[in-house]
Amino acid sequence: MNITKIKWLLLLLLPGLLSACSGSKSVVRQEIVVADEAEVDENELQLEEQQQMEFAYLFVEALKEKALGNSQQAIQLLSGCLKVDPNSSAAMFELATIHAENNDFTSASLLLEKAISLNPDNKWYKLLLAQIYQQTRRFNQAAEIYGKLVEKEPENMEYNFMKAVMLSNSGKVDEAIDAYNRMEEKVGVNEQIAVAKQQLYIQDGQVENAFQEIQKLIENNPKEPKYYGLMADLYQNQGDSVNALKYYQKIQEVDPNNGFVYFSLANYYLQNGNKKQSFEETKKGFRSEDVDIQTKLQLYMMLTSNPQNSGIEAEQEEQLINILQEVHPDEYLVYTVRAESLLKRGKSKEARTELLNALKLENNDYLLWERVLFIDNDLQDWDGLYSHSIQAMDLFPNQPQVYFLNAIACVQLENYEETVSMVEEGLMYVVDNKGLEGQFLMLKGEALYKLGKIKDAFGIFDQSVEMDPNNHIALNNYAYYLSLTGENLDKAERMSGKVIERFPDNATYLDTYAWVLFKKGEYKLARFYMESALKNSGDNNPTLLEHYGDILFKLQQTDEAIQYWQKAREFGEDSEILERKIRERNYFEE
Repeated sequence: MNITKIKWLLLLLLPGLLSACSGSKSVVRQEIVVADEAEVDENELQLEEQQQMEFAYLFVEALKEKALGNSQQAIQLLSGCLKVDPNSSAAMFELATIHAENNDFTSASLLLEKAISLNPDNKWYKLLLAQIYQQTRRFNQAAEIYGKLVEKEPENMEYNFMKAVMLSNSGKVDEAIDAYNRMEEKVGVNEQIAVAKQQLYIQDGQVENAFQEIQKLIENNPKEPKYYGLMADLYQNQGDSVNALKYYQKIQEVDPNNGFVYFSLANYYLQNGNKKQSFEETKKGFRSEDVDIQTKLQLYMMLTSNPQNSGIEAEQEEQLINILQEVHPDEYLVYTVRAESLLKRGKSKEARTELLNALKLENNDYLLWERVLFIDNDLQDWDGLYSHSIQAMDLFPNQPQVYFLNAIACVQLENYEETVSMVEEGLMYVVDNKGLEGQFLMLKGEALYKLGKIKDAFGIFDQSVEMDPNNHIALNNYAYYLSLTGENLDKAERMSGKVIERFPDNATYLDTYAWVLFKKGEYKLARFYMESALKNSGDNNPTLLEHYGDILFKLQQTDEAIQYWQKAREFGEDSEILERKIRERNYFEE
């Protein structure tokens, strides 16, 4: 019996518990009533009544707080109960249940042991203590408690069974088997008992007895295919593949429509090195309408997550998915399976198509929408990200991540006013997530900067990096924008330097750092970092090439500078300022 059940039973038994919460004091009260008035001290009687009233009040209040989930208040109140009556087993029990729920099993077991010593006939105390002993792997002590419970209620099969389980866990195989045998004498042939005994026999090396237990199940119910499967598995585990196959095939004789046997046969052939036949049986199982879709999907995940053990190849994986879609065309999870398979092979566009097909069948799965949006972002399909995020917002208006992804699309599509409004709306749904809040503000800062509201943008960027100091994108972009304006260059250098410490090979971040140094007039150091940026970018980025030319010009290497400006033009840079630099052989600020 679990702790929750015990809790509710106690609430039902409250009147009885209150009347018995102080065994010794109730006896005293009865003696006072019977005795002659001349022998009774009225002050003592009043004190006794006051204590009982105080105890009852504290106990009821404790149960209320416990029911409300206020465990600390309940503990304080129950501790007060024990000050009033140190021998209240009921208060000890309630206190023990709280400690057990808080995983303080030591305190719980000490309280229960004392409660049982005071009230040895209360089975609920014993059941909870047995549960705690089991939880703390004190199986032998748990078995003793169940044994005492069996003595009181010999017909209670749950107690008998738990006693046998605890004996088994404590390594007392013979005693456990004896306990199971006694149960079997009362209930007859029972699957749960037979399987438990079979496992114990295997553990103890009594293989013949293990076979006899399964044979007993078959003889008792020869039309149950599961028992033939147990026998087949047992033969297979003992290395007898001939008899194992015989019993697997027996399942098909007994239950021709049993699709699960195909998976047992698939495992049999795989263990015996016949991967081809194993896959054929697997396909039969996937085609069976007798097997539910969840079982098929679980098996699919097992097979494809470890192809070295399962022997499943990429082409065979595709075949299984095709079978699933053929047999279950209206099951949206099948499309998600194909999407995951495509993503593993780097086919993001095709995977997104499958996810969108899944959403046509089940559009209320938020995680699917989020997966689509992330793929849109990875593909840099800003129109798709914008459209899909709008649809997701209609379905999940309280999910801040959807607003954030829509804001990214708005920035990329240069819808800056809409970006600001989307950020402000999305922030209303962010709860206790400074990182996400900082990322929202970063997008707002980007939009404000592009709208020409430089001062406002920098104020928002300050808030963004304060909330999320490790947001490298915000740090990099803010530093770059500061360098373009020539403001707070020392601050820009600190932020950009922090980024390249973390990403020393990222060309974009190296370019930002070099450009900040360029703006500070540190041209030699700027050249070093810009050369690193060019090395990591493949020497074909027009922005980096132009910046490198600018640095070379400041180092009085005009001819080399012009060469890099011309390279920048060849790779796609076509600004008027660049043309002027080349034409007039001079550097001009943007």
